[in-house]
Amino acid sequence: MTEDFQDRNVEPGKADASVPRPTEQFPHAGAAEHAAWAAPGAAHQTPHYQQQQHPGEHHRTQPFPGPESGHGFGAPGSPPPPHTVPGAAFGAQPPQPPRRPFRTGLVAGAVALALVSGGVGGAVGALVTRSDDGRASVTNALDAPKPNVSNASNAPAGSTQAVAQKVLPSVVMIKVASNRAQGEGSGVVLSSDGLILTNNHVASGGGAGAKMEVMFSDGSSAPATLVGADPVSDLAVIKVQGKNDLTPIELGTSSNLQVGQPVVAIGSPLGLAGTVTTGIVSALNRPVSTSGEGGQNPNAPQPVIDAIQTDAAINPGNSGGALVDGSGKLIGINTAIASLGAGEMGSQQSGSIGLGFAIPVDQARRVADELIKSGHATYAQIGIKLRPQDSAALVLEATPDGPAAKAGIPSGVVITKLNDRSIDSGESLIAAVRSHQPGDKVKVTYTDEQGNNPKTVEVTLTGAPADGGR
Repeated sequence: MTEDFQDRNVEPGKADASVPRPTEQFPHAGAAEHAAWAAPGAAHQTPHYQQQQHPGEHHRTQPFPGPESGHGFGAPGSPPPPHTVPGAAFGAQPPQPPRRPFRTGLVAGAVALALVSGGVGGAVGALVTRSDDGRASVTNALDAPKPNVSNASNAPAGSTQAVAQKVLPSVVMIKVASNRAQGEGSGVVLSSDGLILTNNHVASGGGAGAKMEVMFSDGSSAPATLVGADPVSDLAVIKVQGKNDLTPIELGTSSNLQVGQPVVAIGSPLGLAGTVTTGIVSALNRPVSTSGEGGQNPNAPQPVIDAIQTDAAINPGNSGGALVDGSGKLIGINTAIASLGAGEMGSQQSGSIGLGFAIPVDQARRVADELIKSGHATYAQIGIKLRPQDSAALVLEATPDGPAAKAGIPSGVVITKLNDRSIDSGESLIAAVRSHQPGDKVKVTYTDEQGNNPKTVEVTLTGAPADGGR
């Protein structure tokens, strides 16, 4: 089946087990498990606490235990498996183990402690002085006065500590609850009077009629309502009530990011508000699909993000939080992670494995501005039909009177470049096009299916509403 490039050909109710997922704390209630197609590994999207189940609903994931759980990655409150002794009858007392191994363990521990103590003692011994009667003088660290040091004031400019102090007041935790689902995500403050930017899959994750509450860094909270949401870019703007003294985040730019530059991620993973993690920009221009999380229109184009990849630890609950540079300027909105699926590496990995993805701030700025002004957003389109999952951007059809057709791009060719950016799949073309604004002029290079006869034409991208209009 062929389809317009904005739609993804995915079998209903199935998920690609090899890709990133949104990092909100709850799955979209009643929906099939979603995935993001960008990096190896299955994506994970897990609630911090049990999602309410209703007749007919399919529970897609095991809840990720919160800090109160003592049983690792099992269901919250589930007891550990009982210890059994082979051959022992039920209720019979197993033979008592000999005491020698227990003592051996203690001896080994004592040896280890002795070795450590010996090393420390040797170092200290070199500093000990002798009193007049030949006995060693005794010194005690507890007798030293408490130093007058201010860790806050001593934070070097550009350090993680300085960045955290600057950005933490501008990052919030968002709680969403309805009679179908409940969960948590993150957001960043856009205005002092309460505009908050987050992910669409966070704001819409509770379904229709869900209530939102925003928790601030000072411990206060306020209810919030939806201003506008865009499933295609996976962004949303909400507005809190009764706040006019918030600290807006400082926006940077994503146009000149470099692979390897340090970044800091701030959000509320697993409900742990104000969590700071560090890493680098691992890669740029990663096409990541969040598979329509929270979208209300099944005919709407699937969200494909031209993402920033980072190894800063991002986990469920980080969605909508901040990815900032070394000066504390926002460069991305954390959105998805890749994680290993069941059967890979021998187990299921639910948390961060160093593959996180963020929406570039330049795109987020444009979409947020449109959402605030009109409640809706637009995206750029090139006017062709292709299969997003293909390993090449093969043009199945150029939409009549569309941008590609007007530029003379015929059916049956393969698009290999958009400006200077290489295109190696259907999704990479979608991500590259949507990284631009409607009205932008781009250079498109294409070849025949054998890779011969390259041609380059100029295409003026048009705009389409994110609600599925063409």
